[in-house]
Amino acid sequence: MRARELGRKSVVVGDRVSLVGDTSGAPGALARIVRIAERRSVLRRTAEDDATTAEGRLERVVVANADQLVIVSALADPPPRTGFIDRCLVAAYDADIEPLLCLTKADLAGPEAVLGYYTELELPYVLIRPDSDLAALRALLAGRVSVLVGHSGVGKSTLVNRLVPEADRAVGTVSAIGRGRHTSTSAVALRLPPQPDSDGDPGWIIDTPGVRSFGLAHVSAESLLHGFPDLVEATVDCPANCQHTAEEADCALDAWVASGKADPRRLASYRRLLASRSGDGDPREPERNPGDPLAGS
Repeated sequence: MRARELGRKSVVVGDRVSLVGDTSGAPGALARIVRIAERRSVLRRTAEDDATTAEGRLERVVVANADQLVIVSALADPPPRTGFIDRCLVAAYDADIEPLLCLTKADLAGPEAVLGYYTELELPYVLIRPDSDLAALRALLAGRVSVLVGHSGVGKSTLVNRLVPEADRAVGTVSAIGRGRHTSTSAVALRLPPQPDSDGDPGWIIDTPGVRSFGLAHVSAESLLHGFPDLVEATVDCPANCQHTAEEADCALDAWVASGKADPRRLASYRRLLASRSGDGDPREPERNPGDPLAGS
């Protein structure tokens, strides 16, 4: 139970709280949450990017106190959406938590195209196959609170069940048009089992419902750029008050990309996010990068 003064939606997965009452955990025991500790990090998202809309103003706290955002993306069936990954990176950097790219279904396609897109970021990643050893992933999860996000159908629930067999998370299928069916319906924190030959903290994972979009209306235009560290250096040469849009004649980002210092698709993705903030983008498919073969468009 929550103390009335805390409100109905004040406590989220990952919160550290103070309790009073019977904390034995025995059947019939009753305790009450009376205080929420200060959060070290807060991962947020909105339904849309445009803060002038009701959906854009509705800010949702996904999880509190996470150390790592594990972006789960399939390499095929459904195809990877780099626009969605870009959004997750922006949210991770804005929340000051570390990103980890987890590429599933590596038995169906190679990772070269996706990794090439992020080569300038030196983004940590792990490849997952149905029969692969998860030791490398477990090592990256150990001692941390990691939140898993991804589209439905990318194999996130299957991965969670392999990491925590007793979790018994529902597993769905991918439809004929390449979209996953939603299986997880709520965020759940799961303690990872201890590993043989290790006395250290195995860590926690937080499984979240599959999402089709990751709105960033809560992220300022300035902070949006932090999700594109491969473009940041170029803005030093931009004129004062440059908005970094394609309409800015003197924006240094175009010359930066033209000189081969960044992937043009990354600039297109950044400018698409800028446009969607002003209501000029298409909120129905925010995870697609126009012209990006990885986006399935």
